[in-house]
Amino acid sequence: MYWEQEIETMPREKIVEMQLARLKESVKRASVSPFYAQQFKETGFDPNDIGSLEDIEHIPLTTKDDLREHWPYGFLATSRDELVRMHSSSGTTGRATVIFHTAHDIDEWANIATRSMYMTGMRRSDVFQNMMTYGLFTGGLGLHYGAERLGALTIPAGAGNSRRQIQLMRDFGTTFIHIIPSYALHLYTVFEELGMDPRKDTNLKAAFLGAEPHSERTRKRVEELYGIKAFNSYGLSEMNGPGIAFECPYQRGMHLWEDNYIVEIIDPHTGKPVPDGEEGELVLTTLLREGMPILRYRTKDITRIIPGPCECGRGHRRIERITGRTDDMLIIKGVNMYPIQIEKKLMEIPGVGTNYLILLEREGYNDHMTVKAEVEKEFFSGNLKQLETLRRRITEELKSEILITPRVELVEPGSLPTTEGKAVRVIDNRED
Repeated sequence: MYWEQEIETMPREKIVEMQLARLKESVKRASVSPFYAQQFKETGFDPNDIGSLEDIEHIPLTTKDDLREHWPYGFLATSRDELVRMHSSSGTTGRATVIFHTAHDIDEWANIATRSMYMTGMRRSDVFQNMMTYGLFTGGLGLHYGAERLGALTIPAGAGNSRRQIQLMRDFGTTFIHIIPSYALHLYTVFEELGMDPRKDTNLKAAFLGAEPHSERTRKRVEELYGIKAFNSYGLSEMNGPGIAFECPYQRGMHLWEDNYIVEIIDPHTGKPVPDGEEGELVLTTLLREGMPILRYRTKDITRIIPGPCECGRGHRRIERITGRTDDMLIIKGVNMYPIQIEKKLMEIPGVGTNYLILLEREGYNDHMTVKAEVEKEFFSGNLKQLETLRRRITEELKSEILITPRVELVEPGSLPTTEGKAVRVIDNRED
């Protein structure tokens, strides 16, 4: 059994009491790092001034740029010989960021990962196939350690090689998988190519979806195609990785483990906190990290705290699924939107496939958006009126959601590029 009943069902006042004690310690640990030592000196912040959780607002926000500019050891709060692991971001939008862990940090990470997986119904009798990338990316190793601690047979399949993934599922009776949502949709098409139905030809019971924002409709589609429950999970390398927040069986938001983190939602423009239930940018503070504590980290992820208790009885607050990132926001003709809004609408329309692409171009002084969407093959059987009717419906549905009229191109299944990693949904060809 791996249900930490005392911690998971702890009353709200006890959680707050625990968080305050751990925040004081975390701030003191952070204060010895070169970055926070200098920051506290410049701002006049004294770690001893923390008297309540509200005092956290006196600590300046930390950004990804701060991590980049103090590469590689500027946030280190222990001696280097106490470190046992390093993880890194991809660095695709600039210099990569690195995170260091002590043995204690890895142990705590594995603990919340195990807690999360057990909460969904996974047990030591299950077979867990981890289809995330291993290495510097945190996606693979995070839940791998959790599954092993739980006692489940763990298959470190890694990303890609779809036919082999299916063979592993069938040969070893995989019951739980960890997978990127867009890849789950792509993998189903490989099942079809092989003449197989995952609902009948595998023992799958559940999937853990993570690594990229996805709509509720995409989750439902994965559940329908595979005949399983698909649990949303949240993680980012700066805070550890997968396991920071996880859905319980009720699937009404992700429980964020508040014995390990303090959660804030702020207005991304002003940096001020917003009330529970209001959408904003997620800000997190580590409470148990030894090697590299991070205070008030701006994740750039857009979500909200779901007010009220959960039916499962756990006292840790829930966050809504990530609806986008502040740096993912698209501005077209003065209108702000997120790619996930387009995905949400596309996945709701019968006949639309699982792959789409948003193309942004500038013609003269005007920006234009083209949405290319794969649709079922039957629409290309010669009935052009049927195809045009679908195209018009998609255009109108998208216009009602994003308030501008995109160009819509419908293409046959398999026409758009696919990837076995995070899906590339937007190509922006506009000049700066």
